[in-house]
Amino acid sequence: MSLLSTYDALLLDLDGTVWEGGRAIDGAVEAINSATDAGIRGIYVTNNAMRGPEVVAEKLRGIGLTATEDDVVTSAQAAIDMAAEMLEPGDRVYVVGTDSFKELASRAGYTVVDSADDEPKAVLHGMNPNAGWRELSEAALAIRAGARYFVSNLDTTLPTERGLMVGNGSMVAAVISATGARPYSAGKPGPAMFHSAATRINASTPLAVGDRLDTDIEGGNAAGMDTFQVLTGVSGQLALLEARKEQRPTYIAESLTDLTKSRDELRPGAQGGFTARIDGDDILLERGTAESTSIQALRTVLQVAWAQSKEPNLIRPMSEHAERAVSGWW
Repeated sequence: MSLLSTYDALLLDLDGTVWEGGRAIDGAVEAINSATDAGIRGIYVTNNAMRGPEVVAEKLRGIGLTATEDDVVTSAQAAIDMAAEMLEPGDRVYVVGTDSFKELASRAGYTVVDSADDEPKAVLHGMNPNAGWRELSEAALAIRAGARYFVSNLDTTLPTERGLMVGNGSMVAAVISATGARPYSAGKPGPAMFHSAATRINASTPLAVGDRLDTDIEGGNAAGMDTFQVLTGVSGQLALLEARKEQRPTYIAESLTDLTKSRDELRPGAQGGFTARIDGDDILLERGTAESTSIQALRTVLQVAWAQSKEPNLIRPMSEHAERAVSGWW
């Protein structure tokens, strides 16, 4: 039975899951469209606050997906929703972010200012590649003067087609270092975005899908949802082996194309003819066949690794097939 028969919605991360640098990841569009055809609603939940939801939806349509503004939840929207619990309409806010973030703040009823001298009651901080010393310094000045600090997300890196670049969390770290502030973070790995997305589409059994353990998977788990990890983005096999309990996905997949596979096949467990066992501080991966795959070896090892009280020291392949299967792990 296909995994999709169990769920009524997919809460999909974007960067590293659906696309990379705006380019669709192989098989992703086809997998999502197949799920939609089967009656599984997809909603895109992204920590990327650089673009407004309408722009994200347009880009999704550009790669062949059916999406509207209502199908997108960004961390900028989530940050504004969080700030609304502590601000009043008309309050002044300073936004470290793109023009779309500033527009969202204005549409929410706040007065967007350009300087800490305007005494903003809050700083809203989202990813902006053009932000630099001046913008971060204005934020620091405002926070030191008493402004509350809301950030869209704390991702330290941003996946692009060129590799991992500096993420919003790394820029937030500079403000924290300068002020000692503890920001309110609206994005993943908090559960708020997941609950909001599920509520928007009245989903009762959503599946949280993503590539990053410390945001997508931890956030989905925190929201009490089943989680689906793909190996097309930030977190690879070694990160899974070292994952804390709260960051361990329900299912492990190579990409979104695996959504059509069965629940039992996608869960950690012995498969592909492999076996795994503990030997001191190591895990021995044994047997396998010529048809065995790397992902089958990974699921076999994870069942044993996650049953231990501490992470293994080494994964030791003990056969030709095991050696081949782990050779590309990262």
